[in-house]
Amino acid sequence: MCLSIYNCNIRRMFSCFPSNATFIRSNNIDTAAAAAAEEARRQQEAEEAARQAAEEERRQQEAEERRRREEEEREKREAEEALRKIEDEKRAAEEAEKRKIEEEKQKAEEAERKKREAEERRKREEEEREEAERKKRQEEKLIMQKAAEDLKNEAKRKAEERENFINSRVEPLATDGLNEAQMQDLVKKLHGKMAELEEEVYDWEFKLRRQEFEINDLTLKVNDTRGKFVKPVLRKISKTEAKLAKLERTKKDDFRTTLKSSGHKHDKIEEEEAPAEEA
Repeated sequence: MCLSIYNCNIRRMFSCFPSNATFIRSNNIDTAAAAAAEEARRQQEAEEAARQAAEEERRQQEAEERRRREEEEREKREAEEALRKIEDEKRAAEEAEKRKIEEEKQKAEEAERKKREAEERRKREEEEREEAERKKRQEEKLIMQKAAEDLKNEAKRKAEERENFINSRVEPLATDGLNEAQMQDLVKKLHGKMAELEEEVYDWEFKLRRQEFEINDLTLKVNDTRGKFVKPVLRKISKTEAKLAKLERTKKDDFRTTLKSSGHKHDKIEEEEAPAEEA
């Protein structure tokens, strides 16, 4: 651009000279123009080289600046990444600690809840057991009261039956106006009646013992036949001969002596059953 402006100025300057001198000076003009053009070219090349050098330097500076910025950004990103990583680790540690505390709290609450439930269940079971025992005691008390009342009524009923039976069997004694001989006759009659009744009692007790013995013997045989016999625990007894001799002596005793020991009916039954067990 500078060279074009320079050529235009040269042409404008030589156009002012007379036309007959144009050819003579044209060579000089061309030489000067060529020199000027060469100078301008060299100057332009120098400027271009300087411009290119400046441009290259600028590009290098820009590249260096870009590298520096990129390095700074990279370092900044790395620092931010490291900081973020540290913050993440810290946050993760805090969350883990928080979760641990929460889990421990939940475990403690669960243990406390289970302990409370166990205590409540124990108290409830204790109350239920006490209530059951109280009801049982109350039922036992009611049963005992009912049994006592039944026994009392039964005793009263038996006493009434006994009284009625005695009244039906024993006539009222008319002793008014009797002399001594009549009184003796009455006593003898009563004594004979008592002897008859004692003989009757003895006969009935003997029949009862014999029937009980037969029932026990038949029961043992039935159980043995069915295979359901449970061997009883045998007591240590004396020899069979001694038992048999004692049984014979008992049979030979007077019925009055036997009546005196009628209260020990079960003992006599056991003594009669002992020879059968030994056999």
